[in-house]
Amino acid sequence: MSIVILTGAGISAESGLGTFRDKDGIWTKVDLRDVATPEGFARDPEYVLKFYAARREHGVKAEPNAAHFALARFEAECSDEVLLVTQNIDVLHEKAGSKNVLHMHGVTNQDLCNNCGHRQKTEKSLTVTCVCPQCQSIGTLRPDVVWFGEMPYHMGTIEQALEDCKTFVSIGTSGEVYPAAGFVANARVAGAHTIELNLEPSSGGNLFAEAHYGLATEVVPKWVEEMLA
Repeated sequence: MSIVILTGAGISAESGLGTFRDKDGIWTKVDLRDVATPEGFARDPEYVLKFYAARREHGVKAEPNAAHFALARFEAECSDEVLLVTQNIDVLHEKAGSKNVLHMHGVTNQDLCNNCGHRQKTEKSLTVTCVCPQCQSIGTLRPDVVWFGEMPYHMGTIEQALEDCKTFVSIGTSGEVYPAAGFVANARVAGAHTIELNLEPSSGGNLFAEAHYGLATEVVPKWVEEMLA
């Protein structure tokens, strides 16, 4: 891919979905060790499932904003040149019309069986009494999201795309969570032009050759217009 775009929670904030690491973010209200680790799930699965039931409900109700629609338009007009990699577990990019999307941290609208690996799309909330339709195990279904300590999805594809890309764009990310925080360095090594579109400079903001700061609904559509012009 010539253009790799990474998106984080900041692009969905204006759609009403909370960010995680800002001063009022989700991790300031909930201990990530309790809801975003395999150990937390093993310790109190009911609590974890209730937490993600709320995330799933919010995701179903949320609608894409101007930034999501701008990226969908950009992809549509650039043929097969754009790969969209997202850290977000919502599906707002798909709702906006994006097709070539990789969810490196999974999605809230899909379940995963810890026992047999079965996956299923659903908008229903999980409980500890749910049965896996594949292996019939009880209490083994969890949200298909990547927790801390687990390997993100699609890493081989993403790493190859970063090696081949000519432009790397980071949108709405904190620059604190690896491996995504290291993508800009990988792209720089490959000789790509690097761009940050964010509310404010990320932790790795000094690594970008170009940067534009402001609300995602303002800076992303403006950047897309400039690129398509």
